[in-house]
Amino acid sequence: MDERVKLELFDNPRPERDYVITIRCPEFTSVCPRTGQPDFGEIVIEYCPDKLCIELKSLKFYMQSYRNKGIFYEALTNDILDDLSGVCKPRWMKVTSRFTPRGGITTEVVAEYKTDK
Repeated sequence: MDERVKLELFDNPRPERDYVITIRCPEFTSVCPRTGQPDFGEIVIEYCPDKLCIELKSLKFYMQSYRNKGIFYEALTNDILDDLSGVCKPRWMKVTSRFTPRGGITTEVVAEYKTDK
């Protein structure tokens, strides 16, 4: 994770209950590390919080930190999952990245985190 971007958290208001939070980032951008061209897509974050939830304004700034970063879809999807699950320690989390067509090909990458609880 970029050290300049701090993800903020808040206490889960219902830690005794399993429920799912879905966050959609439909205007996600990064840069293709091979061509330097922008990549456009949607990132969907789904998670069952344990003790902490992700604060959305800080998440927005975190997502924007990828705007000028050259990174492959597979790496960024897994990096986002690692960063988010690492700070909020959810019971379960899934990150799905869906990118707009490039050369007639679309790409979707799904990465999942599970606890052993």
